[in-house]
Amino acid sequence: MNLDSAVRERIEQQIASHRVVLYMKGSPRMPQCGFSARTAGMLDTLLAGDYASFNVLEDPEIREGIKVYGDWPTIPQLYVEGELVGGCDIVTEMFNTGELHEMLGLEKPDRTPPEITITDKAAKKIGEFLDAHPGAYLHFSIGSDWDAQFQLGPRQGTEIATETAGLTILMDLASAQRARGAVIDWVETVQGEGLRLDLPGAPPPVGQMTPADLQQRINSGERLLVVDTRNEADRQARPLEFARPLDAALMAELKDADRMLPLVFICAHGISSLQVAEHYRKQGFKQVYNLEGGAEAIVG
Repeated sequence: MNLDSAVRERIEQQIASHRVVLYMKGSPRMPQCGFSARTAGMLDTLLAGDYASFNVLEDPEIREGIKVYGDWPTIPQLYVEGELVGGCDIVTEMFNTGELHEMLGLEKPDRTPPEITITDKAAKKIGEFLDAHPGAYLHFSIGSDWDAQFQLGPRQGTEIATETAGLTILMDLASAQRARGAVIDWVETVQGEGLRLDLPGAPPPVGQMTPADLQQRINSGERLLVVDTRNEADRQARPLEFARPLDAALMAELKDADRMLPLVFICAHGISSLQVAEHYRKQGFKQVYNLEGGAEAIVG
């Protein structure tokens, strides 16, 4: 397949204009596929957002052109110093071994296995599961949004291994750093039974704020952002002058906003806004609140 000269020129200009360029689906703050999210998360760990990214979903010509340009069939694609590094799998392997750190001029990573606590009950349940899958290894991953998963699979050789409670847990480098101090337990509740994770390094959970507390903090002049997640009709029927609607402009601002900025989310009754608040907590905001009772609970 031939690449249109105008598209080639655009790609060459993009790559030449930045030392590190990631072609991905979505943006680093709002990725639209798991592979793009994982790759952007690794770059964020190393470069703290100091790299260029292009959302191929917004430009079909670039989406197809970049595949031809580098003779690489999938997205994401990472370029460093004008050279194609590869896709998610290659970037992940290089990140885990420290090759990516060296390529970017950074110190080699600390590969010290994290200390993880597994309770006796959890160790017994995990051991029973492993016994039913001989030859498989237990992989523990914690994404940049702090969602944690256990999976079974072969050992690749680049993982970091932690030995605890008679079990071997394999992690990629980023997961190992996020897993420090983790406690894995097995719990039984009325909803069922399963593993429960405590990750000390995770962002604090979404807090609940009463209308009275919100009014007090607004009156005190405290720096905070109140976000109205209701639709336009509901906002017009019951306007809140102190809140900003969650529109495209605000979402764009929040992508690069200070992660220590307190956010308070409001909906009609305090239910749907909780999901939005949880989304932004996973984006790294450290002070995220949901208004109890929503707009209907605000007096006056």
